[in-house]
Amino acid sequence: MINLKQLGRTRAQESTHAIERMYITMRHLFNRGFYKPMGVSGETLRESLLTLRPEIYGTIADEKVELDGLLYVIDRLPKGIEECRFINLTSDEGYANSHFKPIVPPKRRRNCYRIDEEQMNIEITRGRSEIYDILTHLTFLFVESHKIMRRVIIDEEGNVTRDWKKLEAAVQKPQLDQIEREIALTHTSNILGRTFKEVTTLYPKFMLPENEERFLHIIYWLGKLAMDETINNNKRIVTFSPVLRERLGHHIHGEIWADGIKKHLLENNLMHRPIHIISANMHSVMNTIFTPEALEEELKQKGAMELYENLSDSGNGQLRSKVMKVALENGMKFLEDTSGTNIDVQVFDTAKLKQGFRNPDFVGKIEDEKPVLVVMDYAFGEQAYETMDELLKPYNIEENEIHMNVASISIMGKAGILYGGKGDIMIPSAHLFEGTADNYPFVNELKKSDLEGNGIKVVDGSMITVLGTSLQNKDILKFFQESTWNVVGLEMEGVHYQKAIQAASKLRGSISEDVKVRYAYYASDNPLETGSTLASGGLGTTGVKPTYLITEKILEQIFNS
Repeated sequence: MINLKQLGRTRAQESTHAIERMYITMRHLFNRGFYKPMGVSGETLRESLLTLRPEIYGTIADEKVELDGLLYVIDRLPKGIEECRFINLTSDEGYANSHFKPIVPPKRRRNCYRIDEEQMNIEITRGRSEIYDILTHLTFLFVESHKIMRRVIIDEEGNVTRDWKKLEAAVQKPQLDQIEREIALTHTSNILGRTFKEVTTLYPKFMLPENEERFLHIIYWLGKLAMDETINNNKRIVTFSPVLRERLGHHIHGEIWADGIKKHLLENNLMHRPIHIISANMHSVMNTIFTPEALEEELKQKGAMELYENLSDSGNGQLRSKVMKVALENGMKFLEDTSGTNIDVQVFDTAKLKQGFRNPDFVGKIEDEKPVLVVMDYAFGEQAYETMDELLKPYNIEENEIHMNVASISIMGKAGILYGGKGDIMIPSAHLFEGTADNYPFVNELKKSDLEGNGIKVVDGSMITVLGTSLQNKDILKFFQESTWNVVGLEMEGVHYQKAIQAASKLRGSISEDVKVRYAYYASDNPLETGSTLASGGLGTTGVKPTYLITEKILEQIFNS
């Protein structure tokens, strides 16, 4: 008789195989150049996703439509994509210089262009992980659209339910009053297999200033195109442009990005100084260093953490402007990305600071010993390898190779946690690459003890670098949790960063073998807890304290090195 633990392992293995099938299939479809998501060519993707049933996609395998997952996906795809039959994934092919206006999804920085009523182009500049992310979300979206279609078509002639006719009539009105809206939502709840309360709760989260009825429009267009596929055989098609297929994997954007940084360092006589690379956000390092000077009066009235929360509030632009002004006057340079990587950079020349950070001896150091901080915004999945690999290479100018004096590399990011909740901190000792036997142990300069005692739970152990956070389910995560690998969390970039660092330090010799590395993550979600997945919403101010505690510890170690 099979015990429950053995059954759990079998399910975890089945889920792992489903992920592997999805990635093999996506690579095949990419090489092929096009596919029909709800046709024969998309069947393996659909079946694998339904077998997997990722936590982030909730009830994808049930008959009722998944609303939290739909909101998560819609926020990461361009506005209007639900209306498009043709979705074209392209490289950066010059649309920025055309009459087409870029559409940037709220939760993913990528340029998209509505070519006409039926076609949406999505620019891919962040590598394979971005393609996998989009194709997975599109598969979910189209599966849900067919659920809608199956609930509204009555017979083979294409006759539809009264609920659908009422939704269609509501969508065609230029504006709805409260009564009309609630009537439309009542019919929509029947179509979705959800309660009126569930639908009215989610409805405002889809709203846009220019389209308050966006939720109704999305449901209508998803159902309409699915009906067109079923009744008229007008299949939706995803294509990959020839230029994208040719360029992918060539580090074109990463090389331009890295050369721009190294050119700035060389022109400002900073290449020989101790350089500390930090992968983080574009606010925590700047705020930590310059808030004491820029907001001296405010700091007297509030604690530092409360002030950091205020700075994180989008309504406090005046406070943020004060900090930015002082930073730019005291050694910070902002390098806005023009390469297509969507990774902005800040360079801090600490020799221009009036005081150091938690090191009273800093001011007395000679200039050449004072660190230069290169803070890069978050990479996405495999893009982490492309950008870090290119950044750590020597800079070639006039047939000369100029090496950066890289002293440390610090990675701070968000991750899913398996032992705790949102806002907790994870300190990794190794990264394991999901679906492979690759593992990357390293000596982490950050220790669990460095961050304990601040009212936040801190755990340490191995981190899984996953192929996509949207593809994890409880079976896989419980297997990780219960395995002897001592896995505490999951993220998407650690292995890729570490692979680039080890290649540069131990194989190519382009940076010192003694380069120090620091990794720390704060929990954005716990995918094992219902209601705590990424689809349940953002961190809000919960992420402020761990972000700044990690940032302070990284800076403290850098300034005392």
